[in-house]
Amino acid sequence: MNVLILGSGGREHTLAHKISQSTDCENLFVAPGNAGTSLCATNINLDILNFEEVAETIKKNEINMLIVGPEAPLVEGIKDYFDNREEFSDLKIIGPSKRGALLEGSKERAKEFMRSHQVPTAAYQSFSKETLEAGKAFLKTMHPPYVLKADGLAGGKGVLILKHLKEAQDELENMLTNNKFGKASEKVVIEEFLNGIELSVFVLTDGKNYLTLPNAKDYKRIAEGDTGLNTGGMGAISPVPFADEAFMKKVDEKIVKPSIDGLHKEAIDFTGFLFIGLMKVGDEPFVVEYNVRLGDPETEVVIPRIKNDLLEVLSKTAEGKMQEIQLEVDSKHAATVMMVSGGYPEAYEKNKVISGLDKVDESSDIFICHAGTKSKNDQVLTNGGRVIAVTAFGDTYQNALEKAYQNAEHIEFDKKFYRKDLGKDLV
Repeated sequence: MNVLILGSGGREHTLAHKISQSTDCENLFVAPGNAGTSLCATNINLDILNFEEVAETIKKNEINMLIVGPEAPLVEGIKDYFDNREEFSDLKIIGPSKRGALLEGSKERAKEFMRSHQVPTAAYQSFSKETLEAGKAFLKTMHPPYVLKADGLAGGKGVLILKHLKEAQDELENMLTNNKFGKASEKVVIEEFLNGIELSVFVLTDGKNYLTLPNAKDYKRIAEGDTGLNTGGMGAISPVPFADEAFMKKVDEKIVKPSIDGLHKEAIDFTGFLFIGLMKVGDEPFVVEYNVRLGDPETEVVIPRIKNDLLEVLSKTAEGKMQEIQLEVDSKHAATVMMVSGGYPEAYEKNKVISGLDKVDESSDIFICHAGTKSKNDQVLTNGGRVIAVTAFGDTYQNALEKAYQNAEHIEFDKKFYRKDLGKDLV
């Protein structure tokens, strides 16, 4: 089988690494990929939002399966584009339709979906530029801290949690009238703050049947003590120690099942991953957000724990044969530490030489995942804010983190930074 993965981050490198191990994989391509994906696949430099260019690549390389890594092509309707062209009728696509992708593309749509299908979530209202004053008035009825979410895609950075009413009102105005998050904040969802601890649950579904994959907890803030600006993710662990069997049973009954049933009832074409961001409040789960693809850096700890041939699992999902899959999950704990460029998530420099990759432990317990990297003149250079994720396995998450940190010390690039407090909030 010839496979094309779209994307260039840590998620795509992890998927490529896993799929390259499949006996069913004949040729593997990643577009545009990074320095890591070039080690296990062929990189193709193309614009993943130019669907005609993607189509030409699929025809040229006789691709049988297309795996869409990031959210933007899904929200733009890449699945619909290929479904509407007869010559691609045999192409297996992992990723939902444009209508399905709206669950991530619009926070308001996601909230409406949850309300329609009785999925527990925080109380909310949404506002536009025209209803700014009503939004400010609504904030007065809320208790701090105040949660403001850009309705559209903002690269994981469109959420503000603010302690003071005046600051929240000013930021609401900034989002709606001064384009703080660009087009993404033309509409803003204000929601009740949920006081709990976050985790993520990942579901593979064909829109009717589903498999719940290993859960994970990521760390979004840039600074230690979970402070500072939001990022795309500074690290993750799996499984989540506070998500015991009883709690996960509640997640399945109250969150996952009604969400998948909702897709089926609304006849939403959804073959792929549903990432459910949760807040554990007391012993009850509430949905913070839906994503319509795997998360990053959670992918770096979730996918390596799956023992199955991932390509076979994805093929059966696309063929409507999910009932044939017996998911096998490694009992070991996984942890990943994200190394980032100095200045991230604000301004940072690229093209810094990365050294020390050859000093990393090459045992099966360590996986170096490239996120924002590129190859040039036989060197690996930084090419993004989040640069390298170091994933390790252990008998406990503390043991896995210890191994990840030991190996992160070997990797060097100018102004490198990583959080050294991952997992300490769980002790």
